[in-house]
Amino acid sequence: MSVVPQKQYVAQAAAIPLRKHPQTGRLQVLLIRRLDGRKWGIPKGLVDPGFSHAQTAAKESFEEAGIEGVVSDTPLGDFTYEKFGGTCLVQVYVLHVTRVLDHWDEMGLRERRWFEVREAAATAGRPAVRELIAKLASGRGDKGNGKFR
Repeated sequence: MSVVPQKQYVAQAAAIPLRKHPQTGRLQVLLIRRLDGRKWGIPKGLVDPGFSHAQTAAKESFEEAGIEGVVSDTPLGDFTYEKFGGTCLVQVYVLHVTRVLDHWDEMGLRERRWFEVREAAATAGRPAVRELIAKLASGRGDKGNGKFR
């Protein structure tokens, strides 16, 4: 993980939602995309005052993907991208999904789909997100909360 002062960037947080498939027990990642878009991604958003990065990752997952769960203790990694006339630094956490809602805030705007981990690593639109998911697939990630190990 890079060691870059957050104050130089627009603070964002994201989650890689992870679960074991109910029947097969294989690890899956939930990816989302806008209904009018083609690229699959992960829930992410701005870190509001008074919220930690981990809290933001959980909040965005609830709003954008309709899921709840346990956020890893430490970030899996981070990435930057250009938006809002500046550079966003996104800290990415693993979210161990415990509940999938039938209805959620942005269901009219977003599609969600479960992918096996390696397929999710190949499907995500951002190269940095693909790399972080691949880190999970290889067993190198999620040291902060080894729930599925």
